[in-house]
Amino acid sequence: MVIRNIFLGVLMACAFVSVQSQVVKKSSSKSIGKSRTIAKTKIVNTLLWEISGHGLREPSYLFGTMHILCAEDAQLSAPLKSIIQKCRKVYFEIDMDDMNEMMGAMKYLRMNDGIKISDLLSKEEYTRLEEYFKKSKSPIPIGMFNRFKPFLLSGLISEQSMNCKQKNGMEELIMKEASLRDKQIFGLETVEFQASLFDSIPYEKQAKELINYIDSIESYKQSTKEMMEVYRKQNLDQLDSLVRKSDPGMNEYMDLLLYGRNRRWVRQMPNIMREGTLLFAVGAGHLAGEQGVINLLRKEGYVLKPIKN
Repeated sequence: MVIRNIFLGVLMACAFVSVQSQVVKKSSSKSIGKSRTIAKTKIVNTLLWEISGHGLREPSYLFGTMHILCAEDAQLSAPLKSIIQKCRKVYFEIDMDDMNEMMGAMKYLRMNDGIKISDLLSKEEYTRLEEYFKKSKSPIPIGMFNRFKPFLLSGLISEQSMNCKQKNGMEELIMKEASLRDKQIFGLETVEFQASLFDSIPYEKQAKELINYIDSIESYKQSTKEMMEVYRKQNLDQLDSLVRKSDPGMNEYMDLLLYGRNRRWVRQMPNIMREGTLLFAVGAGHLAGEQGVINLLRKEGYVLKPIKN
């Protein structure tokens, strides 16, 4: 369970980077203009989509997950359960059912060249980080994470700061349901690939953003609460709007962490879908928008039909 939570931390880190700057920031007039453009192709409020056409003999399905939710919000709808039952395989962002990969994941989560977070921060900043961990009563001391890539630690803190007694992720629920139906689990990416993305963002920048995060933790909690509410409403347009409110300092990494991965998945999906009916369950933030998976698949000639969820 601990290793699987670290896996979820990697997923949370990718999501965290793409939405972290919503905190008390407002869209510029330029961003508002983009919102109006996208509003012309408004998406129906649902997280579940059927993929057909373009030579497919059988339809496949696309579902937008949230990697960590309060337990009461993490539920599988009847339509989603039905799709899991009839699909041949389930594809997540990473194969969370592969224990060999999970056990070997730790080496990919650490910074290169023996660098530590304490090397990247001033003594006063690192003390603030230590104090945050003590105050938050984290069961794991900061020293255990000192070599972790800072954004991975941000993702774990984001999960810990959620105001609910019990947490669960949609991937966990889907995986359990798939196991009951003897469905195989696969990943569109590996943990090594996902963790390597953070090697392309300067470690110093990641460390400074980590400090900014803990210094503004209450604002981030409110931001997370807003995102959970949008997810419950299954409003992908609004979720896309939150994602696009990025801090100018992080904007340059959106293609690396979000849009580039969307394009990579859409290149893989046609060959995979030839196998028969499949379910792709990826972070909901990847679905909407001009560079989202739904629109990219439509550009390739597929028909994307919303399913009430």
